[in-house]
Amino acid sequence: MRIGIDVGGTHTDAVIMDGNTVVTSTKVLTSADVMEGVANALDTVIGNCGLPTDAIQSVMIGTTQFTNAIVERRQLAETGVFRLCLPAGRGLPPMVDWPDDIADAVGRHSYPLHGGYLYDGWPVADLDDAEIDKAIADAKGKGLKNFAIASAFSPMNAAPETLVAERIKAAIPDAHITCSQSFGRLGLMERENAAVLNATLLQFAERVVSAFLDALRTRNLTCPVFISQNDGTLMNADFVRAFPALTFASGPTNSLRGAMLLTGLEDAIVVDVGGTTSDIGVLQGGFPRESNAVIEVGGVRTNFRMPDIQAIGLGGGSLVSADGQALGPQSVGHRLTTEGLVFGGQTLTATDIVVASGHQAIGDAEAVAHLPKDMVETARQRMLTILDCGIDMMKPGAVQMPVILVGGGSVLVTGDLQAASEVHRPEHAGVANAIGAAIAQVGGESEKIISYQSLPREDAIAQLSREAEAQALSAGAAQESLRVVDIEETEVPYMGQDTMRVRVKVIGDLAIKPAGAKT
Repeated sequence: MRIGIDVGGTHTDAVIMDGNTVVTSTKVLTSADVMEGVANALDTVIGNCGLPTDAIQSVMIGTTQFTNAIVERRQLAETGVFRLCLPAGRGLPPMVDWPDDIADAVGRHSYPLHGGYLYDGWPVADLDDAEIDKAIADAKGKGLKNFAIASAFSPMNAAPETLVAERIKAAIPDAHITCSQSFGRLGLMERENAAVLNATLLQFAERVVSAFLDALRTRNLTCPVFISQNDGTLMNADFVRAFPALTFASGPTNSLRGAMLLTGLEDAIVVDVGGTTSDIGVLQGGFPRESNAVIEVGGVRTNFRMPDIQAIGLGGGSLVSADGQALGPQSVGHRLTTEGLVFGGQTLTATDIVVASGHQAIGDAEAVAHLPKDMVETARQRMLTILDCGIDMMKPGAVQMPVILVGGGSVLVTGDLQAASEVHRPEHAGVANAIGAAIAQVGGESEKIISYQSLPREDAIAQLSREAEAQALSAGAAQESLRVVDIEETEVPYMGQDTMRVRVKVIGDLAIKPAGAKT
């Protein structure tokens, strides 16, 4: 038995799964104190199933808390940024293109240093011990405890980052440090930004993880706890404490994975309809298609691996014009249950339209009985048109694909979608995100630029596979279940022959103890 929980901005969803079967589920309002909503969801599903808590083998949690902290500029710690790339890079200092509010919150403490490597393995410059010591002394004098370290081409040679991290730890024993090579993606500024966002969240991550564990312990749940990350895989509690930023965009990813389980379709387009937006993503081989574009998180450019998601302004709380021609992107959001017409409010929303059309029985239907039938039909067709346009933009080519509708707002879709080859509305679609968390596996990834003339292709892939496997094991995977699921090789322009950018991804099943075993 597994418990899957997904903490969203409006609702916290929870399920208990027996293998791939949903035993029970619930959807509760997310509270201002997030843990209260998690506790309510836990109490509901545990109470519903009537099972002893020692029958639960693991708990998987998807949370937006770390993403929200970045977007809302809260719970961020001042962070010292050590960049090793001088004499290059002087014109583009750390955080140069960040929005002022988040740069101010993080503190703008940057320390450019000599060091790093070129793409061909030659050093940019030698490390300067005196320069490093001076930077650490300045950071210590400012009382900084959080640090991000980025070195040019550190995914190829992480030695400069490791050395500086050791020096910081020696001078500031309680320092919280993120080395950019841990994220494994090339591109200095985006990788540096990712490291800074991660570093600024480290103390908050400790508090969040401890709160999750406390909530489980008070309910006598002693099983392992995992947090879902961007690519549909899981991290154990200790891994999340070190890499909270890897949870960004885990919500849409969980919905896609849950949609896959509910329908059995591994290649499809998934539309997750919420209260404010609809997130559209693509399943490829059972996992979300990853975006190849630079991803912005809270206005900051990063190189995180993220699902390719298009958010459109259509949800249950979307505002509807008097003639039905315009819907969204403005929304009443979580205030739908007080402001929507069918709930006694004064605002015409998309939910009111679907009730007035007779397709759903939500709230008080009499409150929308006065709406003109032609206006209601116009608005209903407008919803379908908006979704069709979004689906068309996400199609891989011109080929039509099946569409899976999930999310609490999926009841809005009451007709055929012209952009879909077929439409699936599975049972338990409203808690697909929690289901996706419950069934997630554990993954690891390694990426480097490699010359096949210096290191034969087979040896290079074997080396990266071992590194990716080590990451997966660290995150909680079972050794015997690991397998390579993706090898990406891209020729690098303007470099020597057979120079390739190689990425290897592995996944495996959770290393779960038998039910009732103590952790």
